[in-house]
Amino acid sequence: MTDKKVLILGGTGEAAALATRLSAELAETTEIITSLAGRTKTPTPLPGRVISGGFGGIQGIKLFVEDEGINVVIDATHPFAETISDSAYVACTVTNTLRMTLLRPEWNLPAEARWLEVDSMEAASEALGKTATRAFLTIGKRGLDAFAGLENVWFLVRLIEQPDEPLPFAECETITGRPPHDVDAERAVMEKHQINALVSKHAGGSATEGKILAALGLDIPIILIRRPPRLPGLCTESLDDCVDWVKTQI
Repeated sequence: MTDKKVLILGGTGEAAALATRLSAELAETTEIITSLAGRTKTPTPLPGRVISGGFGGIQGIKLFVEDEGINVVIDATHPFAETISDSAYVACTVTNTLRMTLLRPEWNLPAEARWLEVDSMEAASEALGKTATRAFLTIGKRGLDAFAGLENVWFLVRLIEQPDEPLPFAECETITGRPPHDVDAERAVMEKHQINALVSKHAGGSATEGKILAALGLDIPIILIRRPPRLPGLCTESLDDCVDWVKTQI
């Protein structure tokens, strides 16, 4: 019978891998709970217990942690999921709950390559408008409005699922797909659509590195939105280290 509980703030490949490992290695003693934001209609199946739809801010996470008797929280969300990460940080602090961040490693781009890192979607849009006519946007649904004013740019937009509403562009095409994305496939997409700029969040990780490697190989300029600052507390980029740490706390 399980008497301990681990809450994984998920929605990423890293979170899924962590849930799989912990469910297999701690099955007899620990319940693994993964929380998803609920933005994807058909999420990938996960082992353990899955909840969807968010918590409703700091107070919601605090109540869930207290009511469920959560022993450990692992923040394995997307590096740009600021709201849930901020809320979890505060909730874990006030409830004195153990917390660790499983962070994706950043991409290591050559200094001499054609890439630029900016602080916001608006800055990325400004930079894009000066250099590109056919842009590949891989930033998700949020933030697309920042590029809507670029009337002389044609957009290829990749999303996890087809959008419910038209995108805010005069000329664009939407493609869908979940990571990982193969380098050769990414190169073929860019060549087919004659892409001359790639826009991405600097999310890092191997599952989405294919587009970066493809753009570097084709000498296509890359515009990256800089990550938000990392929150205080324990942090690792290693799945193994994260699993080992959880085992020492349970």
